[in-house]
Amino acid sequence: MKKKYLKIQYRKSFKIFVPLLLMSFFLIFTISCKNTKETKSKSAYEVIENLIGERANDFELIIVENQDKTSSDWFEIEATANKVTIKGTTHTAICYAAYHFLKDVGAVLVSWEGNRINWPKTWPIYSKKGATPFKYREYLNACTFGYTTPWWDWERWSQEIDWMALHGVNFPTALEGQEIVWQQLWKEYGLTDSQLQEHFAGPAFLPWQRMGNINSHEGPLPQKWIDKKSDIQKKILQKMRALGMHPVVPAFSGYVPKAFAEKYSKSKISELSSWSGGGFESTFLLDPKDPLFKEIGKRFIELYSELYGQSDFYLADSFNEIEPPVSEENKYEELSDYGKTIYETINEAAPGATWVMQGWLFGNDKDYWTKEATMAFLSKVPDDRLIIQDYANDRYKVWEHQEAFYGKQWTYGYVHNYGGSNPVYGDLNFYNYELKRLLDNPNKGNLVGYGVMPEGLNNNPVVYEYIYDLAWAQGKEPVNQWLKTYLNARYGNTSDRVFEAWKLLMESVYSTKYWETRWWDSRAGAYLFFKRPTIKITEFKGNPGDKEKLKKALDMLIQESKNFDENSLFYYDLLDVSRHYYSLCIDDLLVECVKAYNAKELTKGDELYKKIEKQSLDIDTMLLGQPINSLNHWLTSAYNYGDSAEESKFYLKNAKMLITLWGGEGHLNDYASRSWQGMYKEFYWPRWSMFLQALRESTVTNQPFDELKERQLIKEWEINWCHSDDMY
Repeated sequence: MKKKYLKIQYRKSFKIFVPLLLMSFFLIFTISCKNTKETKSKSAYEVIENLIGERANDFELIIVENQDKTSSDWFEIEATANKVTIKGTTHTAICYAAYHFLKDVGAVLVSWEGNRINWPKTWPIYSKKGATPFKYREYLNACTFGYTTPWWDWERWSQEIDWMALHGVNFPTALEGQEIVWQQLWKEYGLTDSQLQEHFAGPAFLPWQRMGNINSHEGPLPQKWIDKKSDIQKKILQKMRALGMHPVVPAFSGYVPKAFAEKYSKSKISELSSWSGGGFESTFLLDPKDPLFKEIGKRFIELYSELYGQSDFYLADSFNEIEPPVSEENKYEELSDYGKTIYETINEAAPGATWVMQGWLFGNDKDYWTKEATMAFLSKVPDDRLIIQDYANDRYKVWEHQEAFYGKQWTYGYVHNYGGSNPVYGDLNFYNYELKRLLDNPNKGNLVGYGVMPEGLNNNPVVYEYIYDLAWAQGKEPVNQWLKTYLNARYGNTSDRVFEAWKLLMESVYSTKYWETRWWDSRAGAYLFFKRPTIKITEFKGNPGDKEKLKKALDMLIQESKNFDENSLFYYDLLDVSRHYYSLCIDDLLVECVKAYNAKELTKGDELYKKIEKQSLDIDTMLLGQPINSLNHWLTSAYNYGDSAEESKFYLKNAKMLITLWGGEGHLNDYASRSWQGMYKEFYWPRWSMFLQALRESTVTNQPFDELKERQLIKEWEINWCHSDDMY
């Protein structure tokens, strides 16, 4: 009886238990599916197809949605002979994973100067997982839109967005096309077209007008340029958003046109001192307590959203290299008013959006931005509604000195490139060490992002490749191991000797985190040769790096060059290393030449003069092998951007001014110096030739050398050079 009873009870329980069990499985499965919803990534596929064509059909790209929006990205790769399956949390995570796989197997290397693609007939068996602790991977400095992109069309921008996706970037600065919105806004406040023409700077100088440093410099801005960039920005934002990126777009930071300040004279508007040594027109900053501040700021976002769609991140920088116009007695209260009003303006116009600001000011103006001043400025902004982009850690350690920004979100990164000036340098071991130290630091605060925000592109590609891999590898892979993989992908058939040469490059040039001599004696320019001539160069102590090891590396690369095609990325790098080494040699020769003429050693001075001339012209000829990085390419791009001869000539002058005179009465000339074909022969050598000949003449005639007079003559020559229509 007992057995029968148990059997009956079991059957009854089974009838009840099985449906419950099935229902539980169904609920678990449903919840699981909900939390790991899988969809194919069409946007990522398009990026991969743009890169490798029909072989993209071998890739299955699957988005696994993360229900926890605070989680960072991850990916999984599984490859067989004919199929590569990639799963990841976002489109950019998938794009990065696909590119990471292609690099790992030596099939592809993507670079500004060109791509190397040589995929195998079948894919190797491969399996890998990866994740990043960084929710955001940032890219592009506000200044990049002057030093690199003013002449970019949509095709070039589309290529760059693909580059971003393949490198895992999901937090790009997106500042094109804003002038059409400002134009509409200021007209609503009664400003005329002619008044706005006096306000907007020329295309190459717009970043500094946007940041409140200058007005009207090298303008007026053509309407066709405004319209053209507006059309491009629509496409930029559409593609970025399709890839799941979070573009950072502009907001109102308080700067108003001079005509506005005159028209609304009863409003509280401060006229600020001329920026960067003077020579520029004053700019005007509206007080945050003035009701017009919020009114204007909200209207700008409203107009911007109507044209470009809703955004979640807004960039507003009120004090870029500008001391805040606050009273000493109420300094902290007034600083907090600025921060509070900027945040509230963005929040009221775009509820839930985040204010983004550059952290540059806290390092560049560290004497002003004490802990107390910074805390006051940030004090009335919610911690989760502000992101500080602390991107100058190759120069400043702001986050450490500012207690990781007092609970606010912040991103860590580097500038690396200043002004588009392109000496060969970087420091991969430094980036590796610093990232590990950062992640292990208990005082890193609310760190949410990482990346690099260069002022100029198209230089030192190894630096950018490494930094964006670090966001995922987190410093766990030895630098030399990473370098071997990189060289194999970049060159295809890397010999031991090529790798040994690169190890010497790591010790000689890629052990320099900041090119310090780009500022020497308050003079800008990547090398002495690129600076406006001065007799003081005899005091120069030398450039960073190890020149002897650089020469050894160069000799080894030259010996290996027979194994590579002249159109390969190997040859591009060989030219880079060569022009850098011989530019350093010119600097040494210049110092000795000036010393010789000063010592009345004419024969020695003349010999050195001829060596400098030959070396500079030889470099110029050699760099014909880098046609994209050339004076002619830059000028032709500017000229072709015009829709009329008059407009083209205007852009041509803008392009010349930016990389030479810049403007103002301070020390910005040669800030954006370029180691390009054309610049050695057409600009840098003619200046030094004039100077050295005048110095020699003073020695021959036994007359005091009038350096001020000679520098003024050189400046007049520079002005004529910029005003000419010569395309070189």
